[in-house]
Amino acid sequence: MPLARASKKQNSEETMSVMLKCLSHTPLRGLNDPGAEVVAEVDAALAKSRADVEAFAPELIVIFAPDHYNGLFYDLMPPFVIATAAESVADYQTLPGPVRVPAELAQDLARHVLDSDVDVAISHRLQVDHGCTQALEEMTGSLTRYPTIPIIINSVAPPFAPYRRVVKLGEAVGHFIAKLDRRVLILGTGGLSHEPPVPLISGAPEEIRDFLIAGRNPTPEARAARQARTIAAGQIYGTPNSPLTPLNPEWDQDFMNLLLHGEVALADGFNIEEISKRAGRSTHEIRTWVAAFAAMGAIGPYRARQDYYRPINEWIAGYGMLSAMSSTETSKELVA
Repeated sequence: MPLARASKKQNSEETMSVMLKCLSHTPLRGLNDPGAEVVAEVDAALAKSRADVEAFAPELIVIFAPDHYNGLFYDLMPPFVIATAAESVADYQTLPGPVRVPAELAQDLARHVLDSDVDVAISHRLQVDHGCTQALEEMTGSLTRYPTIPIIINSVAPPFAPYRRVVKLGEAVGHFIAKLDRRVLILGTGGLSHEPPVPLISGAPEEIRDFLIAGRNPTPEARAARQARTIAAGQIYGTPNSPLTPLNPEWDQDFMNLLLHGEVALADGFNIEEISKRAGRSTHEIRTWVAAFAAMGAIGPYRARQDYYRPINEWIAGYGMLSAMSSTETSKELVA
């Protein structure tokens, strides 16, 4: 069934200058590519979004991102984490090195979120993976060009916080951004429908279970083996030989339409198990998109558009891009 629709809410508050970019990421970009025509198509869409960011010249980036058992493990798995310092693990050809995190501002954001009755953890030494760094690199060319606050939302390690909590997190972040006299870029990265070979702790062999509980800083050989497994999964994904849930373009488009129509509050009713069955277990990375659009809605009216979508089996990704821009003008294009 298509996602439900609801009437749009109007918000008359003045807004400051905020841009939003939500986009899929994939560990297989450059490692298991589709045909050259599709790669060029995605490259062109990314170049357009990057040019938008360049012209906007953000003074701060707030990025909602997932983790894939690189920085967060079951020895302590919080639903939400705000980083005051972050370092890339440089997996899947992503850039190494630190992210340029404004520590004091990140702590101020954490205090605000906690004061908003949303429980969030803080990390003063967070490792982030391609789920955070790929989008940052693609939109800015660097991990350090702009001050960036990473907010990690658990999206692959059940049990998950309900989607209504993700909406509340986004709203709290949006209210904090609204108080800043800065140009802010909000990034959401992950999804859409997809199911890479990410193990579940339930019923896992002891070796896998130990990794999921405390598998930080693997050897180069272990990381290479993990990458090889993902590439192998991508080579058969979407065929009868793949045991993984296939992409679901209809679900993807319905979800994107919900955000474009200003109906992010409907995510409150999302059923975790139903999404997993229909679109794949890692589809819950859409939580980053939900949080990003909830933040935009809390700031005020905005214009939104769909920039790109294509299901790409080779990348194990329903690959999409959405943009939004804050506005104080009244227009049929505005949603809130």
